Amino acid sequence: MQVVIYSQVLKEKDVPVIQDLFDLLADNGFSTYVYGPYLEEIRPHITFKKDVGNFGGYLDFRIKHFDMFICLGGDGTILRAATIVRDTKIPILGINLGRLGFLARVEKSRLRETLELLSRGRFSTERRDMLYLESNLPVFGETPYALNDCTLLKRDTSSMVTIHTYVNGAYLNSYWADGIIIATPTGSTGYSLSCGGPIVFPGSGNFVITPVAPHNLNVRPIIISDDAIVSFEIEGRAENFLCTLDSRFETITSVHNLAVRKNKFGLHLVELPGISFMDTLRGKLHWGDDRRNF
Repeated sequence: MQVVIYSQVLKEKDVPVIQDLFDLLADNGFSTYVYGPYLEEIRPHITFKKDVGNFGGYLDFRIKHFDMFICLGGDGTILRAATIVRDTKIPILGINLGRLGFLARVEKSRLRETLELLSRGRFSTERRDMLYLESNLPVFGETPYALNDCTLLKRDTSSMVTIHTYVNGAYLNSYWADGIIIATPTGSTGYSLSCGGPIVFPGSGNFVITPVAPHNLNVRPIIISDDAIVSFEIEGRAENFLCTLDSRFETITSVHNLAVRKNKFGLHLVELPGISFMDTLRGKLHWGDDRRNF
């Protein structure tokens, strides 16, 4: 099996875990490539039992065959990896070196078990739908899509903004708020959840529209079909506003006409036995745990 190891930054506390990972990859017969900038960062700290290759980016998928994309970090690392994997359908496995980790489900204590399962082919993949941002002016270059969410937010002022929102061309509402979030089911456990949005199971075929600090107290998050196209007009006292796709952001103005729809391709995540979405919810949110006497 040929795998890519991807991460954004090396933290000193993670060096022993990363060393264990490369040792286990070699012991289990994996052919390993490492994302170029990360490889240069870890070379002084990691001893390789077996030579590793250099992975440059999206174009490498056209000239090499890879079976899996392994991300080291938190959910943000996987969100960034989505801009590299794109439409290749290469499954992503997240090893959690961060905090909560709804996407990076594999804890570092399970490295040995995980690599053994992968080497025996004991895993499945799960498609996660993404959203696509359309604009009358160029934004986000070649990757105008998101796994988690798209947000429109106020910037550089304490004044709230007004976001006129339409679903399939029909007027829905004018949100007077600090901003608005359009989340996929995957993104429902992210920023949307922090703003009072619901948790939506993957594969539900929905978008969640969640206002950020709305001035109208009767405005609540709503769920719509992901077959819909959600479009926006934004205005406020400031000239500039903030538009984000996952962890990426760009400055926009009221001249931008924006719309969100379902992306043509999705992201594929590796699913291991005993680490399903429901297992993750229970574990991360401590559902079913009575901790009053602890």
